[in-house]
Amino acid sequence: MSFTPTTYDTYDFANRRHIGPAPGEMAEMLKAVGARDLDALIDETVPKSIRQDSPLSWAPLTEYGLLQKMQEVGKKNRVMVSLIGQGYYGTVTPPAIQRNILENPAWYTAYTPYQPEIAQGRLEALLNFQTMVSDLTGLPVANASLLDEATAAAEAMAMAQRVSKSKATAFFVDRDCHPQTIDVIRTRAAPLGIEVIVGAPEDLQAEAVFGAIFQYPGTYGDVRDFTDACSALHEAKAVAIVATDLLALCLLKEPGAMGADIAVGSAQRFGVPMGYGGPHAGFMSCQDSMKRAMPGRIVGVSVDKRGNRAYRLSLQTREQHIRREKATSNVCTAQALLAVMASFYAVFHGPMGLRAIAERVHFITTQVADALRAAGAEVEPEAFFDTLTVRVGVGQQGIMAAARHRGINLRKVGRDRVGISIDETTDEGIVRRLLDAFGIEMGGPQPGRLGVPEAMLRESAYLTHPVFHMNRAESEMMRYMRRLSDRDLALDRAMIPLGSCTMKLNAAAEMMPLTWPEFGSLHPFVPADQAEGYHEAIADLTEKLCEITGYDAFSMQPNSGAQGEYAGLLTIAAYHRSRGDDQRDICLIPMSAHGTNPASAQMAGMKVVVVKSAPNGDVDIEDFEAKAKAAGDKLAACMITYPSTHGVFEETVRQVCEITHTHGGQVYIDGANMNAMVGLVKPGEIGGDVSHLNLHKTFAIPHGGGGPGMGPIGVGAHLAPFLPGHSQTQDGEGAVSAAPYGSASILLISWAYCLMMGGEGLTQATRVAILNANYIAARLKAAYPILFMGNRGRVAHECILDTRGFTEVGITVDDIAKRLIDNGFHAPTMSFPVSGTLMIEPTESETKAEIDRFIAALLAIRDEISAVERGEITPEDSPLRHAPHTVEDLVADWDRAYSREAGCFPAGAFRVDKYWPPVGRVDNVFGDRNLICTCPPVEAYAAE
Repeated sequence: MSFTPTTYDTYDFANRRHIGPAPGEMAEMLKAVGARDLDALIDETVPKSIRQDSPLSWAPLTEYGLLQKMQEVGKKNRVMVSLIGQGYYGTVTPPAIQRNILENPAWYTAYTPYQPEIAQGRLEALLNFQTMVSDLTGLPVANASLLDEATAAAEAMAMAQRVSKSKATAFFVDRDCHPQTIDVIRTRAAPLGIEVIVGAPEDLQAEAVFGAIFQYPGTYGDVRDFTDACSALHEAKAVAIVATDLLALCLLKEPGAMGADIAVGSAQRFGVPMGYGGPHAGFMSCQDSMKRAMPGRIVGVSVDKRGNRAYRLSLQTREQHIRREKATSNVCTAQALLAVMASFYAVFHGPMGLRAIAERVHFITTQVADALRAAGAEVEPEAFFDTLTVRVGVGQQGIMAAARHRGINLRKVGRDRVGISIDETTDEGIVRRLLDAFGIEMGGPQPGRLGVPEAMLRESAYLTHPVFHMNRAESEMMRYMRRLSDRDLALDRAMIPLGSCTMKLNAAAEMMPLTWPEFGSLHPFVPADQAEGYHEAIADLTEKLCEITGYDAFSMQPNSGAQGEYAGLLTIAAYHRSRGDDQRDICLIPMSAHGTNPASAQMAGMKVVVVKSAPNGDVDIEDFEAKAKAAGDKLAACMITYPSTHGVFEETVRQVCEITHTHGGQVYIDGANMNAMVGLVKPGEIGGDVSHLNLHKTFAIPHGGGGPGMGPIGVGAHLAPFLPGHSQTQDGEGAVSAAPYGSASILLISWAYCLMMGGEGLTQATRVAILNANYIAARLKAAYPILFMGNRGRVAHECILDTRGFTEVGITVDDIAKRLIDNGFHAPTMSFPVSGTLMIEPTESETKAEIDRFIAALLAIRDEISAVERGEITPEDSPLRHAPHTVEDLVADWDRAYSREAGCFPAGAFRVDKYWPPVGRVDNVFGDRNLICTCPPVEAYAAE
């Protein structure tokens, strides 16, 4: 017998690690689908008229090869001590948090907590975050995070306009706000017709504005009391906003005590690495009377069907995309994972620990100020927390160069000053080198001295809840984190088959570089020569995304998909203005579009005209053409999703683009469903002018329990000059995010994904995603109607099960979703884009075994519905209505019309490794009637 070497390539990441079904399993699936082979299935699914001509070009790297490359690129970043401040600070991530939260797939692979029964762990952690923010800012209600501080400030401005009783149309911005915050506020204000007045707080004319925002402490260090300014605004029926710093508030008077209505800021310095700009959790808190106007998500406390305490997202109508063009914000992604990290930082340190860190930072700052003043330097301000501005005259460049020579970055302020911001990582050695750069020899130890008047010190208590007073032994911390993660269902436990959300594998190798200091420790405003590794990674990712999409340029600034939509529409508007077409303000949007589309159009100052859907779910071409013609020279854009939100490759997409261009509009193709197109179709070649890409969907950035996300936009060459700019890079139009490259550190994940998959692997991933969706549709179509299919009977990467008919016997889509929890699955997307349906997207990462388990669960649920239809059991008595079943249900007295076995161990559920939801079905009505958005009082724990 002759020896035949194996052809198996164990290092083929795409086909051995990322793509779930093995070749033999694919053959079985194709047989069930009724396709000759994978090529034939793709030909039947994707119209040949839109297929790209050439394959994606680059070869893949192995996981080992990728990590080597990442190390090489990381070495091109120069890690220095950055005392630049401006909203970004060095921080110490406790190793227990890094290992057990940031690097733990139980936390980073979870989805947004829309199904609260299987998200109790992260909901508790986010409630801790809200409590932390509420306590420190002194305002009673906080949300569960926003994208960054600048976005939070812009959202606060829009919120102030909604709630203010002033008739003024101007908004005041403290000139001591961070420059990037002022930029983003201006960008947001322009299309809304808001006049932005930037000036000194003492020049505020309260009666001339509907609101004002002050920075506390100021970007150059000033600590001032805004009580009088807040009072003046209130007398004028205007709204007072304070942009603040959580660490400073551990020592200083809180905004609520000054009379502020809204507080915003960033939780970055609570243990979240700078990462060259993000991701970081922005925050917002407000007065109780304003809570229903607050953007973003709010976690609240309710009860389950047994009366046990249960957490959930409160005030569901605040999900702005439901309100479409009537939305006041397009917020869709939060920064849940980073908010969780910040909340655990507060739990880890407790109020005394945070106070100690704040005092240490402050006393080091006073030591530096005293040393500089003793040497004759002119140091501002008189009252400060952690930031000083030193007037150095013509010596500015020399001092900054001397500091860099000693491994320290300072902030350039104007032409004759330098800024110094002390942080948690500043030690005696750094202070010695810093003073040496000024030619000053460091003296001996100094007693702590206050750099603020005693009247500015905080008098109120904070973080009084027991969770912030736990025994902080690492064993207890580790167990608390584990208890919370065990309450959740994330991708490390089971398939999450959410349509339009692409919950795919987030490979460990893609995640590892994020916590390397070479990438995590860079301030976003360091000199460009210190971030050459980042620039190389971003440039190569841009090149690959251009090849994938057929566009000519990309902006990496938008740090969420909705932010990408907004940035893309602003780019289109700027293009029209440059051509003198200021009147173009109508945006055509199909009824089936993602709800953030009309919300983004409204934010960009456009008027939304809704286009009908045809009976098969496609865009109604006749209605589209009629409305484009009616808009005429006012047509700015159309927004379409491709493949459609119904999971179908519409044959008429080129026609839609041609009609739009004929009437002078630009085509925005929402890239949410790009996972069905990579390697097969280029949106820039079928008529698209701009698209955003959800990197947290198609390109493998984890969802993190509701964020982070990234939504970079690709554009044709004619739109490239109008992409978002930034004050730090001095280019382009207005900024839409706080940092030039948004959440730069997580761009590394998508770059790593592209590098390991290679062009061929990415294309195969798309093909298998389409196969998996068609396999599910084929297996389930006899049990559940498949709502929309293409002309040849195929779905794209997702399929919609029509469950509306079951309401005739009293079974709702909610019953099916909750029953899937008993089977060990997260529910598919419910009631979108059609109410009463389930939209399923398996992605390419799921194995045939897991997909079969999911199919078995849905078939078993269909049998339970049939039992109701036959009259064998009432809907009220069926396991569907009692789902999900908890351990408490299992051990309690059993008087139900079905067995314990049927209720608790249905088809698809693991027996040994079964997931048990910690609470039963949550009562949303109770939660809305009894709104509690911070940790319940101590008495509730005592009672429990």
